[in-house]
Amino acid sequence: MEIQIPPGTTIPDKLYFKIGEVTAITDLAAYVLRFWESEFNIISPKRTESGQRLYRKVDVESILKIKHLLYEKKFTIEGAKKFLKNNNKQKSDPVPQTAFEDIKSELKQIRAMLD
Repeated sequence: MEIQIPPGTTIPDKLYFKIGEVTAITDLAAYVLRFWESEFNIISPKRTESGQRLYRKVDVESILKIKHLLYEKKFTIEGAKKFLKNNNKQKSDPVPQTAFEDIKSELKQIRAMLD
C-alpha cells in the first residue's frame, strides 16, 4: 500500500522548513510534530546553532504519511511504526544475486571485445 500526499497539499520546493511552516503545510500543532519526532525515527530535522528545528522536504512528506496513517487509516502509533518499517523494507529489497552475475558476465564480454 503506497501512501500518497493528500490532494491539494503542496510542499514548496525549498531545502529546509521551520516548524511554523511545517505546521501550516501539515495542519498539525507544533507539539504534535515534536512528539512524532520522538516516536518516529524517519522524522529527523536538523538543528541550528540556536536549537531551532529545520525540516527537510522528506521529513514533511513523512509527517504527511504518518498523519494519513494515524488520522485517516486509524492506525495506532505502534501500528504506524510497523507499517512504515515494513513498507521501507519492501522498497529496499536487495537486487537478486543472479542480476549481479548477469551484469558481471556482460562486462567481461565487453572487456574481451575491447582487448
